[in-house]
Amino acid sequence: MTRNLLFWCFLFLAIDGFSQQLYVELGPTVSAFDYKNSQGESLDNLMSKTNIYFGMGYRNVLNNNQTLFVSLGASYNGYGAIGSDNRLDNYFEWDVSYLGVNAGLDVKLFSLRDFSFYIKGSFAAEFLIRGTQTLNNQVYNLVGEDEFNNYIFFTRGHLGMQYPISRNTSLFVNYTYGRTVLIGKGNGVDQEQLKLITHQFGLGLIINLPNCNCPF
Repeated sequence: MTRNLLFWCFLFLAIDGFSQQLYVELGPTVSAFDYKNSQGESLDNLMSKTNIYFGMGYRNVLNNNQTLFVSLGASYNGYGAIGSDNRLDNYFEWDVSYLGVNAGLDVKLFSLRDFSFYIKGSFAAEFLIRGTQTLNNQVYNLVGEDEFNNYIFFTRGHLGMQYPISRNTSLFVNYTYGRTVLIGKGNGVDQEQLKLITHQFGLGLIINLPNCNCPF
């Protein structure tokens, strides 16, 4: 845990010298789990839960037209789901939190007056920092469990809009769709698998750093 935090701090300090913009964002995450038990049987009645996410990072302009941007950041994400298996009379609930690093590329599509619209693709690697699984009245800690992959990898697509609120600051809103494999097969016999799908609705700020003369 400490090594991961030190790595992120060093990474941000290393890129601060050539970064042009800082961004921060937060919002709700609606997550859906596609779960198969150890016998390979699916649970069709899992319901999504709403949690929160928070992200921050750096953003650079890549072209003279200022329509192409690359970003590098860190995030905190909460995911969850609830459900039951009527055949076995079982109740399930997952509640997990991850810290992650991500890289993205976004493209400005067009502007309408002061509003700018963009799309973005990103990839993230996330590390489990807290997690519980509830089975009926029993609560299990998921951190460090062999059955769970403590690292997950996301691909995400974003659609957003931004609006300048000052000379150096822009407000943005976006919708993000993400998909990953949360846990894999632990061995050849155990077929437990959990795929995670997320919908995120974010609100944030983009701030020009002193070395950036970047119009919004």
